Amino acid sequence: MRSDHLRQAGIGCALLAAVLTALVVARWRPLLAYDDQVVRDLHSHAVAHPGVTHTMRILSDWVWDPWTMRALAAVACVLLWRRGRRERALRVAVATLVAAAVQQGLKALVGRERPVWPDPVDSAHFAAYPSGHAMTATVVCGLLLWLLPRRTPRWAVRAAWAAAVVSVLGVGFTRVYLGVHWPSDVLGGWLLGVALVALVIAVPGPRRGCACPGRSPVSPRAGGPAR
Repeated sequence: MRSDHLRQAGIGCALLAAVLTALVVARWRPLLAYDDQVVRDLHSHAVAHPGVTHTMRILSDWVWDPWTMRALAAVACVLLWRRGRRERALRVAVATLVAAAVQQGLKALVGRERPVWPDPVDSAHFAAYPSGHAMTATVVCGLLLWLLPRRTPRWAVRAAWAAAVVSVLGVGFTRVYLGVHWPSDVLGGWLLGVALVALVIAVPGPRRGCACPGRSPVSPRAGGPAR
């Protein structure tokens, strides 16, 4: 995908996230009613099926936890740095840090309460919007897909995409299923994550050699006249 298309996609997702954030802040009734209905239905299922709930907690609190995702990003940064691809390593590091800052900043500004249950199956701290799990998974998985070498076999690319999609969608579902987030929290995290990844990838990298039009990037030999 071309950089301008990625940039447009990133801006589009950022605008959608802004609209969703405004609706959450304004406490738009249709959105709140939908959120409430979904979390109530899923919470009833979670209470009635402790085995499924236990699996969801393992996936949410360990496999797809934000710190697990950040650890994957840190490993990628170290490998890139050791291989001399420092510009990409810095992009991944900065994007991961920006994602953490944005989600925490919005949580503080919006201050949305999490769902409250008389019989909770899990717990979470800080405000609800946006979902840090959803945003972090989207950012890290998106960047890891971007880092795949061009010569990666097609089956490996498909497997990587499948793992990324399952992780991003799966972590969002677990957060709602466990009753610690509203669906719109997860949607906000996804939109912000996609926007950040698209904009980070769309930023042009450093150019190599002379970019002057009509001139050769090779310098003339010492002592000889420039022709």
